[in-house]
Amino acid sequence: MTSVEVGDEAPDFTLPGTVDEEVTLNEFLGKKNVVLTFYFLDWTPFSRRHVCGFRDRLDEFRKMDAEVFGLSVDTVFSHKIWAKTLELNFQLLSDFNREVSRKYGVLHEEVLGFKGVSKKSVFIIDREGIVRYKWVTEDPSADPDYEEIERVLRGL
Repeated sequence: MTSVEVGDEAPDFTLPGTVDEEVTLNEFLGKKNVVLTFYFLDWTPFSRRHVCGFRDRLDEFRKMDAEVFGLSVDTVFSHKIWAKTLELNFQLLSDFNREVSRKYGVLHEEVLGFKGVSKKSVFIIDREGIVRYKWVTEDPSADPDYEEIERVLRGL
């Protein structure tokens, strides 16, 4: 499995999102910074806390000209219901085929009895498509440092 590092060009992708459209990363080049946050699975308590952490800070992230996307290996159908339930204000993207998790090096071979789920992680990609921040954990219950994410975005 490859791994994306700070300073690398972010691998492009196109994934289905929760608003009935596909999202292509390269469409944001030259326009916005992008925060990709991978999480374990829909409907789990630690993923709920993780995505709600982004939901609750989204206004601040957008003031810093950033677009946030949540990614997991769940289907877009599960994402749509879960996003509505949590009143999420950003799109969830379905990496059902695990291609993007593999490209970014954040696919668990096995954790908590589950095979092939995304590791909790955050990548900040600047307008030029360069990775400026990376946080990855093996612990599905851990959460990122949201203040650190804000600091990085302020510096872009």
